[in-house]
Amino acid sequence: MSVNINKVYQKVLALANKEQRGYITPQEFNLFADHAQQDIFEQYFYDLEQRQRGIGSESSYEIISNIEEKIAVFEQYNYGVTAVGASNEYWISSEINNIYRLGDVRVIYNDPSSQDNILAVQASKTRLNELSKYLNSPLTAPTKKNPIYVRYSISNSPIRIRVYPSPMGGSVKVDYIRKPSTPNWTYVISSTGNALFDQNATTSHFDLHWSEETNLVVKILLLAGVSIKEAGLVQAAGQEEMKGIQQEKQ
Repeated sequence: MSVNINKVYQKVLALANKEQRGYITPQEFNLFADHAQQDIFEQYFYDLEQRQRGIGSESSYEIISNIEEKIAVFEQYNYGVTAVGASNEYWISSEINNIYRLGDVRVIYNDPSSQDNILAVQASKTRLNELSKYLNSPLTAPTKKNPIYVRYSISNSPIRIRVYPSPMGGSVKVDYIRKPSTPNWTYVISSTGNALFDQNATTSHFDLHWSEETNLVVKILLLAGVSIKEAGLVQAAGQEEMKGIQQEKQ
């Protein structure tokens, strides 16, 4: 279950207006909301890496499990990608415009020697500077049962891969982690000039795990406090953020 954007908006507005600390416009909120969501999302991968490096207690395993559960919201499986022309090249990020990280790559070969004439194998990632070594050695040359792929970047397509051997009429499927969708609090202006939530419009709620509601409120308040140069709001939000960090470390 995702985080309801209107609940976050109302909490942010209530806290920002407390003690007349300032008003956040809907346009500003949407900008801050997108920034806050992206920060939280990217922090998952940093935290996961740090925890995996320093596993030493049962609580660490529990924290890792919680982080992986939050990342799982964005995991996409078995997406069929299209080869460029008749080559073994696949422009992943051009075809999947919301990709954040590439996962497993599977190659489906048309193989009369396999059951149902189909052979589906997970390809092993190989460094680009080691490719010639694999291709030119009879002992390490890729086969349909042991395919490899290389990843590289060119101009506006940062994730491209080449698969060896080429599927030649088969297909390639990938798992990946997608980027969060841009949140959007939709609204109408009332006769009194106030912005009211428009539930009939196309609203984009936060993509994050439902448990991130408080974290989103705090981060948006931090961004808002900096924007309106309200030190009290920044301090209050910072204190709430530190509480959350301390609770997560317990």
